[in-house]
Amino acid sequence: MTTTYPALTETDAAALVARLRETHRSGRTKSLAWRREQLTRLRALLTDNRAAIADALWADLRKNPAEVDRAEIDITVLEIDDYLEHLEEWLAPQPAEVTVSHLPEGTTARTELDPLGVALVLSAWNYPIYLLLTPVAAALAAGNAVVVKPSELAEQTSALLARLLPAYLDTEATAVVEGGVDQTTSLLAQRFDHVFYTGNGTVGRIVMRAAAEHLTPVTLELGGKSPVFVDRDADLATVAARIAATKFSNAGQTCVAPDYVLTDPDTAEALAAALTQAIEQLYGSDPQAADHYGRIVNERHFDRLTALLGSGRTVTGGQSDRAEKYIAPTVLLDVKPDEPVMREEIFGPILPILTVPDLTEAIAFINERDKPLALYAFTENDTTRARLIAETSSGAVNFGFPVFHLTVPTLPFGGVGESGMGSYHGRYSLETFSHRKAVLDVPLS
Repeated sequence: MTTTYPALTETDAAALVARLRETHRSGRTKSLAWRREQLTRLRALLTDNRAAIADALWADLRKNPAEVDRAEIDITVLEIDDYLEHLEEWLAPQPAEVTVSHLPEGTTARTELDPLGVALVLSAWNYPIYLLLTPVAAALAAGNAVVVKPSELAEQTSALLARLLPAYLDTEATAVVEGGVDQTTSLLAQRFDHVFYTGNGTVGRIVMRAAAEHLTPVTLELGGKSPVFVDRDADLATVAARIAATKFSNAGQTCVAPDYVLTDPDTAEALAAALTQAIEQLYGSDPQAADHYGRIVNERHFDRLTALLGSGRTVTGGQSDRAEKYIAPTVLLDVKPDEPVMREEIFGPILPILTVPDLTEAIAFINERDKPLALYAFTENDTTRARLIAETSSGAVNFGFPVFHLTVPTLPFGGVGESGMGSYHGRYSLETFSHRKAVLDVPLS
């Protein structure tokens, strides 16, 4: 049963933002001590409530508790720990060289990271803890007040966060708003100092249009069709195991999941067979009975995905159960570029394999489409690697193991073009939620 959320008028939203802005203007959120305290409390929220978080995610997405620990809680804790260890160092003023000759001797220059003010974080449903609390942690680390908007599609997780966040964080500087389109629309009508949105391009455009009314900067973490190039020299057993592990985790509902595979015709057949074996090793002969294989978030997405199953030739999978919102891990061969499964981001457990004669054609295929959030490749050839980096544009390039660049906090995570704008994680998050202020100090005598 769908939850009914309290109404949030534009007047209510304006009062909420004004309250948080007053807190920020008081200077309360700018101190290193306050930032560290909020981060420590957010960390405790995650570690104190593992069981409750696991229960909520099982109800929303049938996520296995081990996956919740790994892909929701522990990865967020890792990000927070990175801030706690390095925050003072990252916030230190950065000296800048004074190169002009007409300024007096003794003139100094530096840059300082200045908190933006009040941030709005709009999150997605597929990883509703990680994708919400990682940017929230970043905004707090940067010294901002934050309005937190969980996804209403993950109802149980949203309700849990709405209860837990005020119990752990400074309620004069953070606020949680639950709800759907109406509540989000009221929030977007307000003047924020930064809007951080994770989701799809359709809503991303709505967010950007609303933010433009106030000249508010945005970070858009979107998605797209992230390709995998598999070279002839690759060990297909390893390739299949790694693709299957990252494609079918969370029932394929991952923004950086491999979306489709490009390889030559001979390799395609052998890879399809290897993927069939890898899926069985992961989930057994009946994935529907496996307690670590997830479900589609709702009937609307289920219907969208099952409509894509007619593309190409089904090598393995293809079964579905609407009552359970179950779609089997599915591999498709003989897929043509214009088929329905290739017209949109799949965001589900369906993997098309397309054939190309060589690397040059694979690069051309990728470049004819929107820039992906990530480009993956399995190859031992250094020239092939160099060409993929130099001749394509994507949010990231990852060789040898899809998705895992997301787990490295020293790398920026973000898209380009249709897959998003801006980036975050680690030190890059502070740049996102701060203004790098130039300071010039010229002696008076």
